[in-house]
Amino acid sequence: MVHEILESKGYRVFDAENAQRALEVAQTHSQPIDLMITDIVMPGLNGRELAERLSRSNPKMKVLFMSGYTDDKAVRRGVVDANLAFIQKPFTPESLVRKIKTVLES
Repeated sequence: MVHEILESKGYRVFDAENAQRALEVAQTHSQPIDLMITDIVMPGLNGRELAERLSRSNPKMKVLFMSGYTDDKAVRRGVVDANLAFIQKPFTPESLVRKIKTVLES
């Protein structure tokens, strides 16, 4: 769904079904990645660990975390701190696009 929403708004999208695949996709992508959208809780690497790894080769990359957990619960779990960009699932296409624009402009 996110892929379709973003492509319909003119964004170039690369998707991956898990963190390991995201690392592989990023390694084969020759241009800098402007924004990574990742779920917080994933098998293997969590979203924060994935962001840390990818930011080593993409230091200007912005990250938008998403989760079905409440914002406060995610913060308490220590995965996301209050200063990182976060969007709560479920979200509307409009709220996702607004959040992405905010993150990219920050």
